[in-house]
Amino acid sequence: MGGGGQLTEPAEEVKGRAGGVYTWQEVQSHCSRSDQWLVIDRKVYNITQWAKRHPGGIRVISHYAGEDATEAFTAFHPDLKWVQKFLKPLLIGELAATEPSQDRNKSATIIQDFHTLRAKALAWLIIWVWGTSWTLTLLSAFLLATSQLQAGWLQHDFGHLSVFKKSSWNHVLHKFTIGHLKGASANWWNHRHYQHHAKPNVFSKDPDVNMLHLFVIGKTQPVEYGIKKIKYMPYHHQHQYFFLVGPPLLIPIYFHIQIMRSMISRHDWVDLACSLSHYLRYLCCSVPLYGLLGSMLLISFVRILESHCFVWVTQMNHLPMNIDHEKHQDWLSMQLHATCNVKQSPFNDWFSGHLNFQIEHHLFPTMPRHNYHLVAPQVRALCDKHGIPYQVKTMWQGFADVFRSLKNSGDLWLDAYLHK
Repeated sequence: MGGGGQLTEPAEEVKGRAGGVYTWQEVQSHCSRSDQWLVIDRKVYNITQWAKRHPGGIRVISHYAGEDATEAFTAFHPDLKWVQKFLKPLLIGELAATEPSQDRNKSATIIQDFHTLRAKALAWLIIWVWGTSWTLTLLSAFLLATSQLQAGWLQHDFGHLSVFKKSSWNHVLHKFTIGHLKGASANWWNHRHYQHHAKPNVFSKDPDVNMLHLFVIGKTQPVEYGIKKIKYMPYHHQHQYFFLVGPPLLIPIYFHIQIMRSMISRHDWVDLACSLSHYLRYLCCSVPLYGLLGSMLLISFVRILESHCFVWVTQMNHLPMNIDHEKHQDWLSMQLHATCNVKQSPFNDWFSGHLNFQIEHHLFPTMPRHNYHLVAPQVRALCDKHGIPYQVKTMWQGFADVFRSLKNSGDLWLDAYLHK
């Protein structure tokens, strides 16, 4: 689950009752770090040892320990037949005939209807990829920031294996794009971003809602912090200091530190070489014009501009939505409660890398971006059938909702802090 990465040999045999019959209660009891089972298409697998070798990262697959992972497994792996051979040695049995296919309170009707929609959507998985004055410096900075942002959307496509039919081509181009063109790490991005897709807006599972105590978000966390009298920051002012801390510092400071630490600690020397080649190329081009200090200031300014665009584009789809602890929802409901769309237009499609269709992207992460608008009407019809909100906003409404949601969360924290 999570990436369809390179595998060189089948997983080792695991201990378990081969051919055993299990209840959901038994499966759900195996959800600790040292004991992990999951269910795919009613088959029960012991992934305790395999999780450490999972190409998509140990966390993304462990998030489904004790659960039905069928929909997530299908969404993340383009070549299901190839991946199945690595599941076979992990098979320990199946669900009892009296047990439902879905776990907990997940809706069987929604799941079945989404399977039907997925079958239709597969038809669209077709790939087509084909001076130093202040004025000039500022123009160059904006052009560089724009190119970096668009390279970010491109590496996102490669990372989701949605450009080429062969996963290996996607992996190679992903490393080149995110490494040499952007100075980041493919492995770091995969391990972080797949967790976001697996459990979007779920505390402790989606790294994108880890705000390092700088912000409180959603409706649950602010009240929890307020009751516990937690005040790392003046959260009732977070909608104001967000402009100073959030957009300008995410990529140049927080992500940069994370990326370097990840590559070194995990010994990702290929990713590190690609990243260093990006900065070497940049310095070779800029130092003769601006000197070393001027070059460092220029790239920092470019990163700040890029970070502004990146934060607003990615947060307008998620931050105003439901953010809470694990609720064990079905795939469709979970994704719709955590995402919303922004209206289609030539500019919105280009500026956001088609992530204005965030709902369709989360439901079908391996689908090429230019096909989102084709499947969107069917997704919306399915949501209408089951009474699941399908939100579409203008881009300005999306930006305003980021500000509004931060203010509302801050107000909830202050009320709980003072009165509970």
